[in-house]
Formats: sequence, C-alpha cells, structure tokens
Amino acid sequence: MDNVLLLDTSVGSLNKGDDIIMKCVRFQLSDKTKNAYVLTLPTHVSPFHWYQVARGSSRVKIYSNAKYKFVGGSNLLTMDMLTHFPQWNINLFNYGPLKGSILVGVGAGKGTKINRYTKMLYNKVLSHDNIHSVRDERTKIFLEEMGFKALNTGCATLWSLTPELCKEIPTKKSDSVIFTLTYHSKDYINDQLLIDTLNRNYKSVYFWIQDSKDLKYLNTLSNIQNINIVPPTVDEYEKILNTDIDYIGTRLHGGIFAMRHKKRSIIISIDERASGMNETYNLNIINRSELSKLEKMINSEIITDVNVNFDLVDKWLNQFKI
Repeated sequence: MDNVLLLDTSVGSLNKGDDIIMKCVRFQLSDKTKNAYVLTLPTHVSPFHWYQVARGSSRVKIYSNAKYKFVGGSNLLTMDMLTHFPQWNINLFNYGPLKGSILVGVGAGKGTKINRYTKMLYNKVLSHDNIHSVRDERTKIFLEEMGFKALNTGCATLWSLTPELCKEIPTKKSDSVIFTLTYHSKDYINDQLLIDTLNRNYKSVYFWIQDSKDLKYLNTLSNIQNINIVPPTVDEYEKILNTDIDYIGTRLHGGIFAMRHKKRSIIISIDERASGMNETYNLNIINRSELSKLEKMINSEIITDVNVNFDLVDKWLNQFKI
C-alpha cells in the first residue's frame, strides 16, 4: 500500500475557514487516496525540528518516501518566508521530508516581489514533476515565473459547485441570514452598515464565529442584541446551513461553503482572495466599500452561476495514480 502525505493547513490555525478548506480537500482527493495510507502533517506549525531531519529516523523516512505529498489550500504562499510566522512553517533545515510537495488550490498572499531565500526554498520543497493546483490567476503566474507548472483550478472548496448544484440555489431571499465579520480587517462604518442592513431585511440574523477574535469584534458594534451566535465549529455551521437561510459576509470560505449547501450567498470582498477568485469564478461578490448597494442586492433575484473549469480540475486530478 502506498503512503500519501496530506499537509493540513487547519492544524494550529485560528481560522475555521482552514477547517472548511481541508474538509473539501480531503473529499476531493478521496477517490485518489482511498487505496493508500494517508499520513498527516501540519503546515502552520513546524512539522520537524532540524535535528530530526538530520538524524534521518525511520519515521521521518516514511514521510519523506510518501508517493504524493499534497498541500491543502489556503493563502499559503508568501513573498517572504523569513517573516515572523509564515503560513507554511518550513525552512532550509527542516523542509527535506516535504520535498516534492504538490499544491491543492493554494493561493499567494499580498506582495509582488519574492525574495531570493523564499524562491530558493520553494524551488527545493515544491514538486517540479507534477502540475500544481492554484486558487487564482495571480498565483498561477507567481508559480510559473519560478519555473513550476500550474493550473488555475480555483480552491478545492469550489469543485462541488457544478452547474446542476448552482441551479438548486434559491434566487430570492430567505427570512433568515447568517453573516460573518473579519476582525483583522476591521471597518467600523461599513461593518455597522452591514449589521443594520441585515436587521432591516431579515426576520432572524445569525453570526458565525469563523476566527478566534471575530466575536470580540462583533461586540464592539451596535444593534447586535437580537443576533443569534453560532459556535465556532464547522459542524455547528453546517447545522444552520441545513435550514432555510442566506449567507452574507466577509469570510470567503464561509460563503463558498454555504453555496455548497445550496444557500444563496453574497460574499463581501475585503482583500485579494475574494477579488482574485471572483475574476475567474463569478462568486456573487460585493465590495465592502459599496455596501450602500447591499439592500437592493438582497431584495433582487440573484442567480448563482459559479464558473469552475472542471476540465482543468480533472486534468490536475488525473495526474495521480494510486
């Protein structure tokens, strides 16, 4: 039986969006890994100490010799791996067992110029034999400029959004809505406008805590006394998504996960992740600076028509034979 290594971006993460991503990555890879023994290592925390790699123990060799090493999504790539806390917590002294890693719907963070150390590290750890799956066109160009092969497949969270599923998503508003906020990208004026708009247009309003400090941020805003709090687990979020409800919020993967549950969703764009994916995938997005238009959007008919190129997804998946 072959070993397959899954590098898990949810371990050590403060964002339950990473749990959503990994749930979808596991599902999308399940057909390829069903006859393999799947090993797991974290990305946000260091998988090995340098001396464990130097000693070359039998356990480290098991990870090193995995047939495939998949890196599960998220905003993983950076322009500077010397940052104080990189999303992928590896360095020149401990990357060895992860050599040949293959990206699965991964995106790149802000910035335009990669430094020499980071480029060298990516060239050592990422596979040069396999095609990488990336989240958006910008990340595809980023990898190709370093000499890698990449396909813009979108995040693995999108791969269930077939035309048939999209047609089952309601076009008209529900009586209930669940929303999200992003504490590390505060906008007191527009986020308050969001809350006031939802209170006016929905009978029941729910708030899902996707990140550890989102609830603290919500409590700094007004008119929240009638908002129902949903606990910060994917299971609890799924429970509410199995009711008749809309999604509106600043959390990209909270919105995509809602669409996977056939929920009418409006994603509020606050950074390059949502805007970059929307350029290709048509996600029913509104910029936070334009929330004065949200009420009209809520009360209009919204067609969900996510534009995933499933030929590219299949081309990427069909590389792997286990």
